[in-house]
Amino acid sequence: MGYRGLVLFDIDGTLVRRAGPHHRAALVHGVRQVTGLDTTTEGVPVQGMLDPAIVVEMMRRAGARRALIGRAMPEIQRAAERYYLRVCPPLEDKHCPGVAALLDRLSRHGFLLALVTGNLTRIAWHKLGRAGLRRYFLYGAFGEMAATRGRLAQWAIREAVHRHSLSARAPVALVGDATSDVIAAQENRIRVIAVQTGITPVDELRALAPDYLLRNLREFRLRMLEGRPPA
Repeated sequence: MGYRGLVLFDIDGTLVRRAGPHHRAALVHGVRQVTGLDTTTEGVPVQGMLDPAIVVEMMRRAGARRALIGRAMPEIQRAAERYYLRVCPPLEDKHCPGVAALLDRLSRHGFLLALVTGNLTRIAWHKLGRAGLRRYFLYGAFGEMAATRGRLAQWAIREAVHRHSLSARAPVALVGDATSDVIAAQENRIRVIAVQTGITPVDELRALAPDYLLRNLREFRLRMLEGRPPA
C-alpha cells in the first residue's frame, strides 16, 4: 500500500524556533577553522537562505575571492557540521506550536514526511534529533544538495516517487515560514501551506498568495492536503 501523499517541511521557524545561536556560530566557526577568516552572519538576510549561500555571503563581505570560497566550501561545511554536533543543546522545548501533534496525525494517516531545508545535512538531522522530531522524517533535501530551495523541493518530490513508492498523482504540499518556501512550492506546482511562526512579516507571505496561510500548525487540517484549495 502506497502513501496517501507527501508533505515537505522546512525546519527553522516551521518545526522549531528560538533554537539559539549555535547554528550561526557553526558557520562562523567553519569559515574560521578552514580559512582563518573572521566572518559574521550579522547583516546577512539569513531567513530562507541555504547554508552554503549564507557562507558565500559571509566570506564575500570579509573580502574573500570567489576561487577561495569555492575551494574551501566543502571543508567549511564539514567543519560547521562537526562544531554544531558538539554544541547544540536540547531543543525539546523549542517546538513551534502544534508540531508534534500534527506530525503524529500525518504519520497515522499515511502521509510520507520529508524535509526541504537550507540546513546542512548533519546540522538538520542533529537539530531534529535534539528536538525529538527525527523519527517522523524518512529523508530530506538539504542546503548543500542544490543551488535553490525550488530545486531541493524538486529533488524531494522525485525521491518520493522513484524510491518511496509515492504515486505521481498523490497530493504534495510544502510547509514553511519564509517567502522562499512559498516560491519553491509554486515553482514545483505543489500546494503551499505557509505559517507565521518564523520571522517573515505576514504581509510578505500574503503577497505571494500561498494556498493557506496559518498562524501556526495548530490550524493545520488534513483536508488542506487534498481537494481544491479555497480561492
